Amino acid sequence: MLFGHNSSVRIAGDTFHVQTEERGAAHAMIDTTVYLRGRVLHRRTNSFKDLLPLNPAREQALKLRVDTQHRSVVDEIRSGRLRLTAPTDAEAVTSAGSAAEAAAALHIELLNAKTWLTGKRAYLQIAVNDHADKPVERATVTARVEGAAQPAAFSAETGSLGRANLEFEMPPRVGSEVALVLEASKGQARAHLRFQLRAKPRVPSAS
Repeated sequence: MLFGHNSSVRIAGDTFHVQTEERGAAHAMIDTTVYLRGRVLHRRTNSFKDLLPLNPAREQALKLRVDTQHRSVVDEIRSGRLRLTAPTDAEAVTSAGSAAEAAAALHIELLNAKTWLTGKRAYLQIAVNDHADKPVERATVTARVEGAAQPAAFSAETGSLGRANLEFEMPPRVGSEVALVLEASKGQARAHLRFQLRAKPRVPSAS
């Protein structure tokens, strides 16, 4: 299972990117971050240590918490309850060091987050946009699986609509901490997205 969400919320001409992920049993945190033009405007974290050790029932409870936290932040942005101040050009230059660096952030999204894995076959539909939410052509997109038995990376390049597809066999996994990591780059611009993966519980065979 994939425990994470990635949404775009457009308010008064600004597009806020909301990313939620759970960081695995080692950290036991649900982390939601709100970005605007590459800057972090809000961050919300909640522990799920009370659900450890995870089992199938607790994993469903964790998924519900991830879904609820992400939906709450998105709803608060849309309703105005979560007040986010867009950075001015001067603030962006000061924080990033230069206007070019401030505008260099990319946004990467897994479009088929619920259906990308069929058996052992992965098929990723990925979109890459710039800080103004416009498609980025000829960006390099890379997918890798943390916790795989052997390091492996799979790459593709976005087309004119900022889309790229990646298809590959999932490598054998070791341990319980496994994550799908997506990265996009073009020039100095970068984007990073990480989803924790859960193996399906094994069903004991009849003796």
